[in-house]
Amino acid sequence: MSANVNTPTPQSSAKPAAEATRDAYGRSLVELGAERPDIVVLDADLSGSTKTNGFAKAYPGRFFNIGVAEANMTGIAAGLSFSGLTVFCSSFAMFASGKAYEQVRQEVALPNANVKICATHAGLTVGEDGASHQMLEDLALMRVLPNMRVFAPADGRETEQVIRAVAASKGPAYVRLSRMKTPLFIPAESRFAIGVATRLREGDSLTLIGTGVTTWHALQAATLLAAEGIEARVLNMSTIKPLDEGAVLAAAEETAGIVTVEEHQRAGGLGGAVAEVVTSGRPCPVVRLGMRDRFGESGDGLELLERFGLTAAHIAKAAHGLLAQT
Repeated sequence: MSANVNTPTPQSSAKPAAEATRDAYGRSLVELGAERPDIVVLDADLSGSTKTNGFAKAYPGRFFNIGVAEANMTGIAAGLSFSGLTVFCSSFAMFASGKAYEQVRQEVALPNANVKICATHAGLTVGEDGASHQMLEDLALMRVLPNMRVFAPADGRETEQVIRAVAASKGPAYVRLSRMKTPLFIPAESRFAIGVATRLREGDSLTLIGTGVTTWHALQAATLLAAEGIEARVLNMSTIKPLDEGAVLAAAEETAGIVTVEEHQRAGGLGGAVAEVVTSGRPCPVVRLGMRDRFGESGDGLELLERFGLTAAHIAKAAHGLLAQT
């Protein structure tokens, strides 16, 4: 698989509109519900926050509020899927992937159930809810499970395509969604494909790889670097598993090294996945930006990204450090 397959046109310098990926998720469910009577949605008493409430209003006979019981919700979702239904279930990422991990493993991943776990309020950008709700380990937990595919769309436009793609493909999926509004920057003509990275910017100096809401900041870092004569390739890795190994190996071969950026622990997430591919295929320097074995804290989402070194200036600084090693 190659990132070149999915290359969008350059972006304008105008400030883009913004939307939380959870909002795009809710809108996509309503549209899919009209097209496919096999789709049902479950929620853990958080439908106003996960944005499944639109589906509940439009199709009340296909929506089930299980209550504050994510483990039970996961088991019910698996059971419904075995009756031939395509099941979406949602809660906050902390609960969907953490609280219900045993059920996700035993009842969804192990039997390869057709369940789509769409977890909102993931990462640092949950913001003021603080460390208890800032799920920073979910990518690691989910990608280690056999049969589970893992996604983190970069913006609302891409979220719509991701939701349609997982609905159209059989088997388990975990989709990581944000609470905070973030820029809409993926071009409308870009086409998402499972397991294919999007090359947002060409460059041969080094490669920046983002996932989810951090991809925007990686793209802005490339602009800062370009002003200094450093041309950074930017990849949007919205599929964490199956990872686009071809795009990673091409970056390792054609550029001086790779910087990954994610609002997740450095261990086990995007950076870990990229490092695994590089060390076994084409060794090169890899700098992983993320949380350094610590929990988050309460604060404005964007300010937290800045505090923990995940915004453009910090990414550009990491790029300089990588180039200094080569």
